[in-house]
Amino acid sequence: MKCGLEIHVQLETDSKLFCTCHTNYQEAPANSNICHVCLNQPGAKPYPPNKDALDGAVRIALMLGCKIAPEVTYFQRKHYDYPDLSSGYQRTSIPIGYEGDLNGVRIRDVHIEEDPGQYKPDLGIVDFNRSGIPLIEIVTEPDMTSPEAARTFLRELIRVLEYSGSARGEGTMRADVNISLEGGKRAEIKNVNSIKGAYKALKFEMIRQKNLLKRGIEIKQETRAFLESQMITVPMRLKEEAEDYRYIPDPDLPPMLAEAERVEAIREAMPEPSHIKTDRFVAEYGIQKDHAKVLTSELDLADAFEEVAKVVDPNFAALWMRDELKRVVYYNKLSFKESEITPAQIIDLLNLLQDKKVTAKAGKKIMEKLPKNSKMPSTIAEEMGLLGVVEEDVVVGAVKQAIAENPEAVSDYHEGKKNAMNFLIGQVMRLTRGKADPGETHKLIEAELKE
Repeated sequence: MKCGLEIHVQLETDSKLFCTCHTNYQEAPANSNICHVCLNQPGAKPYPPNKDALDGAVRIALMLGCKIAPEVTYFQRKHYDYPDLSSGYQRTSIPIGYEGDLNGVRIRDVHIEEDPGQYKPDLGIVDFNRSGIPLIEIVTEPDMTSPEAARTFLRELIRVLEYSGSARGEGTMRADVNISLEGGKRAEIKNVNSIKGAYKALKFEMIRQKNLLKRGIEIKQETRAFLESQMITVPMRLKEEAEDYRYIPDPDLPPMLAEAERVEAIREAMPEPSHIKTDRFVAEYGIQKDHAKVLTSELDLADAFEEVAKVVDPNFAALWMRDELKRVVYYNKLSFKESEITPAQIIDLLNLLQDKKVTAKAGKKIMEKLPKNSKMPSTIAEEMGLLGVVEEDVVVGAVKQAIAENPEAVSDYHEGKKNAMNFLIGQVMRLTRGKADPGETHKLIEAELKE
């Protein structure tokens, strides 16, 4: 299998690519964020391209390891007839960046184009609020050899786009998926709007093409639509070639040049890409790669980890931030930034744990109180009565008491019922007011029951 992707994602700007209409098309009433330019009324001329969109495209291209085209860049008209395209053509730039790479998948080019309107064929209406919103298109080489590889690539790409601060992320993503099997022609799948959709479309199309080849049926070079409700692809039309679009330079728009100083200023200001940061965390802090991937899933979380790792053992910090911090943030349906948890709070909690002032169980309870809470963990621990770890002889006494008071649980344990151990540990934690270490308690109960 060979798979290449053409990924379209909206750029984060306040106004459209060639006019001053607002880009909040999802909140605005239908056909309200429009003007004579984005409706392409007769005689209307586009404004010069949105500078923020151009800078955003350069930033994303650089974060994908692309070279920036040193020669003049210009917009072309890509002609096709569809109800959501009022002019009969779409303005699309020639490549701004080229020859990039993301985790071994080559990036052929990165360019900008205008989004069309939203056509609803079941209702026979078009909403032009979206028409003219700047899109970035990222075109890969056919370097992915399985649906799983394509899914992994898209996940990493979305992280890069989120880090850039210039794109609107997976929610606005639309992908064209190109797939071929050895011995067959290429099919392009349209209407793929999510990472899950791309994976399902590739799985279905791979099986469909494989079955056709086994039966000796020639695979047509065609464009197919992905029906997400059924997770299948269906024929749309024969695949277009570049000449079918009748590209011509747009005479209403001036040529552009990416000045070296401007490109370098963008390079200096942009954040370190997530995939590069992941590898650096492994090399610099000596943490596991799966920990590093979780910690770099959000730029703010990655920055917080680096602050914490200055004063706390990186491996200890990575373990707690990957498991407990992410658990709490995810449970509250927040991003790390939205949780308002600070590096200082994380450092305070980890110091309590390392200094054995609170147990691991108490640490988890404290972590659950941190989202949108300005109090320090040491204060929370004191208020909840969680400070202090009981001595071993106190725990041994509690173990003996729990065993003596619960003969049925002891009998269940000897019969091989695993829940009995959890029950006895719970009883010891109750007797010690949650200040015994669960791991040590487990060992002490086992030793006591064997005697």
